[in-house]
Amino acid sequence: MDPASNLPMLLMGAWLVPLVSFVLILFFGKHMGSHGKYAGHLATLAIVTSAVLSFTAMFGVWLPSHPLPGAAHHGEEHDGEHAEEGGNLHVSLGTSTAGLETQFTVHPVAFLADDSHAQDDSHEAPNDHAAGEAHGHDAHANNGAPISHSGEWYTICKFGSLKLTIGYYIDSLTVTMFCMVSLIASCVHFYAIGYMHDELHDFTDPEVTMRDGKKLKRPGRFYRFFQYLSLFCFSMFGIVIAGNLAMVFIFWELVGICSYFLIGFYIERKSASTAANKAFIVNRVGDFGMLIGMMALWSSLGTFNFGDTTDAEGKIVERGMFSQLHTEENGYRLQPTESMIAEEKRMCPAHSDSIIESSAESASSDVHAPPKNTAGQWLLFIGGVGVFCGCVGKSAQFPLHVWLPDAMEGPTPVSALVHSATMVAAGVYLVGRFFPVFTPEALLVIAYIGCITLLIAATIAITATDIKRVLAYSTVSQLGYMMLSLGLGGWVAGMFHLITHAFFKGLLFMCSGSVIHGVHTNDMTEMGGLRKKMPITAYTMLAGCLAIIGAGIPLSTIGFSGYYSKDAIIEQAFSFGSQNPGHVILQWAPVVGAFITAFYMFRLWYMTFAGEPRNQHRYDHAHESPKVMTVPLVVLAVFAIGIGWTLPGTNLKVTNLLEQSRPIGTLATSQGTLLPDLVIPDEHLSHEWEIKKPAGIAAFSTAAMGLLLATIIYLWKKLNPDELKQSFKPVHGFLWNKWWFDEIYGALIIAPTMLLARLVSRFDLGIIDAILHGSAAVCKGLSKVVYAVFDRTVVDGMVDGIAGVTWDLGLGLRKIQTGSLRQYIMFIVIGTVVLFIAISVVQNTGLVGSLGTDLTN
Repeated sequence: MDPASNLPMLLMGAWLVPLVSFVLILFFGKHMGSHGKYAGHLATLAIVTSAVLSFTAMFGVWLPSHPLPGAAHHGEEHDGEHAEEGGNLHVSLGTSTAGLETQFTVHPVAFLADDSHAQDDSHEAPNDHAAGEAHGHDAHANNGAPISHSGEWYTICKFGSLKLTIGYYIDSLTVTMFCMVSLIASCVHFYAIGYMHDELHDFTDPEVTMRDGKKLKRPGRFYRFFQYLSLFCFSMFGIVIAGNLAMVFIFWELVGICSYFLIGFYIERKSASTAANKAFIVNRVGDFGMLIGMMALWSSLGTFNFGDTTDAEGKIVERGMFSQLHTEENGYRLQPTESMIAEEKRMCPAHSDSIIESSAESASSDVHAPPKNTAGQWLLFIGGVGVFCGCVGKSAQFPLHVWLPDAMEGPTPVSALVHSATMVAAGVYLVGRFFPVFTPEALLVIAYIGCITLLIAATIAITATDIKRVLAYSTVSQLGYMMLSLGLGGWVAGMFHLITHAFFKGLLFMCSGSVIHGVHTNDMTEMGGLRKKMPITAYTMLAGCLAIIGAGIPLSTIGFSGYYSKDAIIEQAFSFGSQNPGHVILQWAPVVGAFITAFYMFRLWYMTFAGEPRNQHRYDHAHESPKVMTVPLVVLAVFAIGIGWTLPGTNLKVTNLLEQSRPIGTLATSQGTLLPDLVIPDEHLSHEWEIKKPAGIAAFSTAAMGLLLATIIYLWKKLNPDELKQSFKPVHGFLWNKWWFDEIYGALIIAPTMLLARLVSRFDLGIIDAILHGSAAVCKGLSKVVYAVFDRTVVDGMVDGIAGVTWDLGLGLRKIQTGSLRQYIMFIVIGTVVLFIAISVVQNTGLVGSLGTDLTN
């Protein structure tokens, strides 16, 4: 099957099927069975269809067309790969399908996929190090453009050089994300059919009390819930397949709207409506920075496209952002374009001139030395950090992380799909997709934001007692891990953790929903011993806990999914730290995070499922969830355990797929220009034995200590958590109140804003309104004077006078109207006689003749 034509059609179908479901439910949802029962079935059928199309695209088109080379291939094809490295093969299909404009660009890629360098096999034995040394030089070579297919489906409008299109950019990352999103969404849809069954009839909300003291009773919204889910899936797929940054931004905002609807699903609850508003407003703050970054890039690069645009003959007519910034002439290193340099010079001429002179002096002194400073770097830095601001909001990174825990006010299926596996991961995905544009300095900003986020969120999760909020802070922390990895140069590690986290965190949230469904509370202090009542939920959640802490045999290839991805992040952190000793916190933060993660996750599991019941009444009424909810848990548990493994009998694994999509010019070690001492190491260097050995031991040891500490306190009861709380009361209070972020923002941002609003309101009411009201009063007084003096006297007097004369004349004429027929006949006769006499007199006196002579003359 031709990937250039079949991949866009298959993925477009997977993208649009949820939109069809949304439209049908929007117009006919109420009529799809009782309370819209079959709307859930329609939405589920739609997302399952998307999953089938996505996996068809992966296993039926992508892999047969772009096979993953194994260890044997590396030695045989090594020379050929590097001979073609950086070359671009452009394939153009001048066909039109269903009125769609199709253009395709294919970029071959050279990547290392043998077991000595593959990200997934970071736990190889010591004797594999020699194999790595054999290819050490090539591991540091920079890479050209990855295999990709890009084109346009439809041109919306064109204004001069500005063209808005619905386009696509498809590589192995796109196809992998489609498979991941559709699979998890399918499990969530099945799960939601059981979880949301209360909405199939009139729903009594126990958390909303009316003025009369009764609980709120409203019609069920079953169909509306699945309507929102379908729209969300369509929007998420749109972000993944988008071929340009403008299209990404459109669907970026659309998933934000869907999140707003789903968080506020129980809109009558003040907490839910407040959380929805908070999420919407906080994300708009990040999006403002994103718009600044987009404008900086657009003004200097002149395009939002990721890939190159070709004509019908396959010739490049417009280069995308990635190939403009990573040219073959520069060895695929990130370098600002001439237009970017010119734009920065226009914005700040004096600064740019000094930079250009400094760069020229550096080049003349040592032609082999990398430039210490170059023009255009600041504009490139602003563009990258600006786009990252949007990712900070969407992925709930510090300092915009405060909205995600409150988003747990939405139904649990929403938390599993939107706020753990997909939407919040969209920020990480965009950083990964946009990776070729980030300068080393921008990556350092990303790394520190991720570092701060993972530590703050992890510490807050230690004290939380709401089972969903523990997982919410865990999500924030794990997203910080991903951002940290990307900022340190670990592109494959970060994106790999995005995939593994989606499965085990989706599983954990759905397990928490199963617990809430069974005991009707979120509070873990009222649980305990539920393993006997809910065994499927308990053990699938245990699998999720082991996956998230990275359980596995240290320095081996055996472990749960998180073992591979999280250890790869720690390895990259150690590699980065070895070359940047001044940033040691970035090396040890993920290690500390591993300890805290293991502690709070098994604290959650022990408090929920182990020990004796803390609330006997709730325990007695607890029950296992129905199969429609537990079967998806088992499916996700399988993936949470094994998504990091190699498929038996093949070399198919997530990291090999991701290596096919490694962004252009991101393999070799790079050095900062604004910060010359900053080094972003080649990701493959982190797999060297001297790096992975201490990193693997540190990761395993800290996770084991966290698990042991949680076991001592919450399972063996050797330490009393209440006594610990009292002993560390200031620390506990600090963490219980979430580092006082909400209060700080309330005091520094919300309170001044409200004060300013009140002052503006008083100014409006006291001055502006007073002026307007005074002007209105003056106008009203003048109108009364004009009315009394001019209107009533002059205008009305004239009109009334004319009317009086007309009235009197009419009365006078009325008197000659006698109504006597004889009198009227007499007047006619008299008039006729008078006219006859008059005419005769005129004729006899010759007046007529003289008059005619005069007229003739």
